[in-house]
Amino acid sequence: MPPVTLSAFARGLSAETAFDVLAVAKRLKAQGKDVIELQIGDSPFPSTRHAIAAGLKAIQDGATHYCPSPGLPAFRETIARNYGREFGVVIGPENIVVAPGAKVFEQFFCETFLDPGDAVLLFTPHFPTYGPNIERRGARIVFSPLRQANQFRPDLDDVKRFLNDTPHAKAIFLNSPHNPTGGVATAEDIRGLADLVRGRDVAVFSDEPYCHMVWEGRHETPLAQPGMIEQTVAAYTFSKSYSMSGWRLGYAVASVGTAETIRKMINTSLSCTPPATQLAGQAALQHDAAERDEVMQRFRKKVELLTAALRQVEGVQVLAPAGTFYVFPDVSAICRRLGMRSHGLAMFLLEAADDKKGVACLGGECFGPAGQGFLRFSCAEPDERLHEAVAFLATAATRTDRAEKYLESHPQYRL
Repeated sequence: MPPVTLSAFARGLSAETAFDVLAVAKRLKAQGKDVIELQIGDSPFPSTRHAIAAGLKAIQDGATHYCPSPGLPAFRETIARNYGREFGVVIGPENIVVAPGAKVFEQFFCETFLDPGDAVLLFTPHFPTYGPNIERRGARIVFSPLRQANQFRPDLDDVKRFLNDTPHAKAIFLNSPHNPTGGVATAEDIRGLADLVRGRDVAVFSDEPYCHMVWEGRHETPLAQPGMIEQTVAAYTFSKSYSMSGWRLGYAVASVGTAETIRKMINTSLSCTPPATQLAGQAALQHDAAERDEVMQRFRKKVELLTAALRQVEGVQVLAPAGTFYVFPDVSAICRRLGMRSHGLAMFLLEAADDKKGVACLGGECFGPAGQGFLRFSCAEPDERLHEAVAFLATAATRTDRAEKYLESHPQYRL
């Protein structure tokens, strides 16, 4: 009997490359290779103290059953109060929907606002799961490049052209602080974007998982701009700020009507977010701000260390990230010297530059063609390992014979 034919969408589906590289890194480590893992955006620190205690207590107390689809009422009230304190935006629990992480809100946003043929503006390089969620709705992507010369900030002229000249312009994806570049949209950028969008039939997905990782200036959200809550879904996660990636906990803030629509989507797909996870997150918001801020400063020092070290490597140009715990160096000179694409360079560093040691990172084109010539390093290793990784890159960049041999067996990476 022949297999059932997959849908066109399923046949063309792409995934987040970081997890693919993670699998290769783990396999090589299991075989005895010393791998410095800088490929995935996970915190190297433990979940915050009160979150752990509350999560354990919740399980012991029997918080192991279904709960309301939008989230526990007390948790949503805590989020609303905390949001007002942190960002100066007055919201209520009716504006909040809780989910297992923030990534699912990409899909829910697209299902809420996009119809086939609609156009979506995407600043690029971009998080790799944005595209599949847009394409799932039959919408089309219009790209706006983020440039190192502009500190990887969004280009408002591109926004204006998109709104005025693109048929069926319907949505904008904004990610600030930005993964992978570390760029941060300024207050001027956010205000200008809001002024262009306000009052149009255009929705904004504001992806803000790194809201506590701003090293220059302060975090700005479109929700703080007058009237923008009616046109915006802003997504947040506990994965970065509270080192709770494995708990799978996030929330979105939106208008009451949009939040109700997303509630129905959670109801019909996920049922609810585990209540024990929500109670852990509630404790984190109530009691772990000081611990969170101390960890954020540790991240900042790591970013500064890695940036300074990369600036000493011949053929590397790197901008100090304004936010996140990623460093996004321009390695195009090394790529040209070795004759390989930047993700080829990343895989060469992991698999073939040395028999006993490797560095796991991501090539910039994992985040779209605009990322070609860059590498993304996370800072999720001890400081001495960050120094080792940069020294390894500098040495590997000189191993032209090994690079050519690797390209012979991996021609897809040839520049």
